[in-house]
Amino acid sequence: MTHRTIEVPPDLSGERADKVIASCLGLSRSEARSIVDAGDALVSGSAVKASDKLTVGTSVSLTVPIVDDELLPDPTVPFDVLYEDNSLLVVDKPIGVIVHPGSGRSSGTLANGLLARYPEIEGVGAKGRFGIVHRLDRDTSGLLVVARTSDAHKDLTEKLRRRAVSRRYLALVQHGFTNTKGTVDAPIGRDTQNRTKMRVSREGRPSITHYRRIASWGGFDASLLSATLETGRTHQIRVHMRAIDHPIIGDSVYGRRGVTGDPGRPWLHARQLVFDHPDTGAQIDVISPLPKDLSDSLGDLGDPDTGGVVDIDGDEL
Repeated sequence: MTHRTIEVPPDLSGERADKVIASCLGLSRSEARSIVDAGDALVSGSAVKASDKLTVGTSVSLTVPIVDDELLPDPTVPFDVLYEDNSLLVVDKPIGVIVHPGSGRSSGTLANGLLARYPEIEGVGAKGRFGIVHRLDRDTSGLLVVARTSDAHKDLTEKLRRRAVSRRYLALVQHGFTNTKGTVDAPIGRDTQNRTKMRVSREGRPSITHYRRIASWGGFDASLLSATLETGRTHQIRVHMRAIDHPIIGDSVYGRRGVTGDPGRPWLHARQLVFDHPDTGAQIDVISPLPKDLSDSLGDLGDPDTGGVVDIDGDEL
């Protein structure tokens, strides 16, 4: 990431924030919208919306991903494909793989691997991240939808914006729950003291996470949750769980390391994607198997005191 400050010029006065940012930084509108949607465009310390009209002279503080102009194919990047057709892919990303170049990383990302295996995605979507529609953190495993055509990219991006893509995660968190389900509705913005972190902030972007308890281990003070995103902010589940005093086990940034069940990374897995196909309208429903490190960590906890190690779709984890 790099930090930039722009001042709205006279010829862009009264224009939407995403248009102003795109014009001043030489980005596409979708790239500018991604910055705004992540809460990384601030005016007087408050996050702006893409549709906000900015006046001449307004100073906008930006946190911008560093993306190399040229994306090179890399066939060594590991990933599985769980669904594939001529328009899109659903990819199962392993831990340790960064989704696209940025912050000094120009190779070895999922975007590099996708380009090597599917060269036709060149030119689809934003430069340097061809095909990418949404992201996962480096140490979060699980599902991502990838566009193979420009039409599919446009449709899937719009579906995400309209919250028409169901994204469900599994998370192992600290402490038990008296309730079996709940919702965290709290805005998220970038931490002003540490720009690599996010936090619940009144000035942040609207953020909603729904959760359901699957199992609890009283002796280890841990609970397994199914969490569904209504919005898609950076680190959303990690920040929201921390905000309600249920930090994700293994999360060195927002939680604790070294407790029983810690897999050596945040215990968070993008389990399921459900959306309507851009071309046919047919429902696509893909489930990712639980990775071995997370499965092993549940084994370390033993049998739960409440619930069972069976997902809400009825599948054993």
